[in-house]
Amino acid sequence: MSAEAIPGGRPGEPDLIVIGAGLGGLCAAAIAARHGLVVLVVEAHSVAGGAAHGFSRRGFQFESGPSLWSGLGRWPSSNPLTQVLRAVGESVPVVPYHHWDLLLPEGRLRVGVGMDPFLAVLRELRGPAVADEWHGFLIAIEPLCRAARSLPLLALRPGFGSFLTLGGGAGLELLGRAPQLAALGGAFGPLARRHLRDPFLLHWVELLCFLISGLEIDHTSAAAMATLFGEWFEPDACLDYPLGGSAAVVAALVRGIERHGGTVRTKAPVERILVEGGRAVGVLLTPEAGGAILRARRGVICSASPWDTLDLLSPELVPDRWRAGQAATPACASFLHWHLGLRGSEELADLPVHSVWVGDWQRGIGAERNMVVLSMPSRLDPSLAPAGHQLLHGYTPANEPWQIWKDLERGTPAYEALKRERCSVFHHVFEQLLPDWRERVVLELQGTPLSHRHWLRVHQGSYGPAWPADRGPFPGGSTPIEGLVLCGAGVFPGIGVPPVAISGAQAAHRFVSARAQRRLLQELELVGG
Repeated sequence: MSAEAIPGGRPGEPDLIVIGAGLGGLCAAAIAARHGLVVLVVEAHSVAGGAAHGFSRRGFQFESGPSLWSGLGRWPSSNPLTQVLRAVGESVPVVPYHHWDLLLPEGRLRVGVGMDPFLAVLRELRGPAVADEWHGFLIAIEPLCRAARSLPLLALRPGFGSFLTLGGGAGLELLGRAPQLAALGGAFGPLARRHLRDPFLLHWVELLCFLISGLEIDHTSAAAMATLFGEWFEPDACLDYPLGGSAAVVAALVRGIERHGGTVRTKAPVERILVEGGRAVGVLLTPEAGGAILRARRGVICSASPWDTLDLLSPELVPDRWRAGQAATPACASFLHWHLGLRGSEELADLPVHSVWVGDWQRGIGAERNMVVLSMPSRLDPSLAPAGHQLLHGYTPANEPWQIWKDLERGTPAYEALKRERCSVFHHVFEQLLPDWRERVVLELQGTPLSHRHWLRVHQGSYGPAWPADRGPFPGGSTPIEGLVLCGAGVFPGIGVPPVAISGAQAAHRFVSARAQRRLLQELELVGG
């Protein structure tokens, strides 16, 4: 739908209301505001950011979500989040780094980002033949990586609209890459197994797939993995840590929205999306937020999960088939979180910024408490911790089952006991890196699927939908209600920071003409003039 196709509303109302100030909703609001639309973002939490929000305890600046970032510190960048930030005149200072640690059944490894460092690790660990196998795999998927990078993802529009935003030459080039783009539409597993035979290499790809998507290799999108390899295995590849953490990225998006006339309102949970005459016209806030009715001239963008979006719509407003499809969306498992404040600075300087632990390949990469990610961002940004201290964020990436938590209540003795028992997996992992960590702890916080549900208002505390790529792409953002568009982890292209940034930009561009979208792409030098 275009801006011209949507009837106007009352003067003084925003053009768009965006439900949810996670990265998807903020990117939607940023792009819409950049196009001159008046945007109001309503967020239930007291802070913006969704799963990427930050919080402070006793001088430690913790973060709740993303810990692996890339493409934020350079321009041009294929990272759509970086593109959105640039569109609203923002950037985030970063500290680049080039290694992360692996605690695997094969032993402890320090792996450099990029092709050559990993090949060196493979030669030592598995021998030259396996290193050659990996090198051949990268050469084989290079055309897919180029195809994935050939389409500026901010150019996406429904149907054939992308040919209008790209222009003639780029559109013809896109047609020339049609076979590679078609291959990107499926799952990555068959592609990987076509070229890889060594068990360790297949395990390594399985690990990367699960970190990216929360799904196993046969369910992870080939496009997502081609984009990852395209970034990480370039000669100058590195990881970026945004100074100030994910909260700094969120703050930059909020500044960009406000600079272009938008507003981000926190402590404003939505009870219902208002629909009149088959068209979304605004939202009703919950009684705890005053029960106000907020109207929008052109429509509503909702970044809530598919399940939680249904709770915002009266059943009679949408077809039973669409409602049933949303309700049947498969869900990823949830997380355990572990936040530590540690005494010591210089003596902890050799600890890795990031570590990934896998307990047993044979259990399956997604088995509960079989993978742990540890992040120590204060190693790169000392301002995140008081002087003489470090902080650590550990999490189990989308492998904690909801079923064992669903009948508990936060704060009860049974809940606290289970939380201690389940979070003990972090103790086992971290003591491999820092045996005396217990003597250094000055603050310890633990989170569970119930924490996720409480703070993020996400169904079952889930990481997000688990649409398997071998059964088709994630759904788009369309709904049966005119003027209501979805974004976030529940729609194409799926879970993770770059996908939700894309989904937000796509949602905003539903309310903008293809010509205006192309103009923005030209200003960002993402397409030719």
